[in-house]
Amino acid sequence: MTDSKLRIGVVGSGIGQSHIEAYQRFPNLFEVVAICDLDRARAESVAETYHLPRMVTDLADLCRMDDLEVIDICTPSFLHYPHTRQALAAGKHVVCEKPVAGSLKDVDQLIAAEAESGKRVMPIFQYRYGHGIQKLKFLVEQGVAGRAYLTTVETAWRRRAPYYAVPWRGKWETELGGALVTLAIHAHDLLSYILGPVKSVFARTKTLVNPIETEDCVSASLEMADGSLASLSVTTGSVVEISRHRFCFSHLTAESNTQPYHNSFEPWTYSGDSPEVQVQIHETLARFEPLPERFPGQFYRFYQALRHNTALPVTLADARASLELVTALYTSAETGRSVELPITAEHPKYASWRPREVHHG
Repeated sequence: MTDSKLRIGVVGSGIGQSHIEAYQRFPNLFEVVAICDLDRARAESVAETYHLPRMVTDLADLCRMDDLEVIDICTPSFLHYPHTRQALAAGKHVVCEKPVAGSLKDVDQLIAAEAESGKRVMPIFQYRYGHGIQKLKFLVEQGVAGRAYLTTVETAWRRRAPYYAVPWRGKWETELGGALVTLAIHAHDLLSYILGPVKSVFARTKTLVNPIETEDCVSASLEMADGSLASLSVTTGSVVEISRHRFCFSHLTAESNTQPYHNSFEPWTYSGDSPEVQVQIHETLARFEPLPERFPGQFYRFYQALRHNTALPVTLADARASLELVTALYTSAETGRSVELPITAEHPKYASWRPREVHHG
């Protein structure tokens, strides 16, 4: 174990800038030493803005930097898998934006590559670290919540033509999916983060809001492995944007705020089924120890995991569970049938969740 800084190289200047800002919140833990972007002018601008000493336009150049410990991948979705493989092969730890890959087969290959490399891969699920959802996680872990009954998850956002003017968006080949893969994936991850695995799903998907290849409206019914039920609704056609989670347990009901990009943050309400439970909620939450939220929260935990050789805050197994749900939802929507989980290598959608008419092998 060492107390030295982790030296980071970031690939991609879009969401990558938010990652850089989060790392720079902890100057004693991290040092971002390089930015990589195909657009040289954009890379130079980011390097200047964040006072980064190096700028490159080729990931291979980043991989050759001996003093880098971590490569943080913030490139378009279809590049996540090959870029993660490339960084692991170069002997680097990897942080990777969602989705880490375009199929369960690719995720399983990443898991094998990670094990072989001796390095570690952390997918991004930063919404797990809002204090609202963290307090619910604490209540569940402390045995206060009781048995889960029903959970509802709403992702009702608005995306217009300019959003899809970005060439790689709205296409199966490059975005790897629609709202299920790119927008609602965080909200759905929070469901499994609190309740654990999904047992079965039934879903309907449609493209109603924008003239794109991929889906932009979803309605789904889930049975969780714990026996509880959940419903998921997703659209990019909501004039008023909201995200909402509502968890009904035997001892309490927890409800998020509805801010579309901040709903895992406080305020949340935790309503006990009796005055005695309400007191127990209050006393339990008095022992809650808040850590940083969102990207800073995930990166802070990442540092601790690497330096103390403990479990990563988010693992490839977590990413696999997320993409297993995606695969099941797309399979159900295509077949009109309920789909059981887990999904193994024998499943027809194991190698690609794309619809048959656009699947290219």
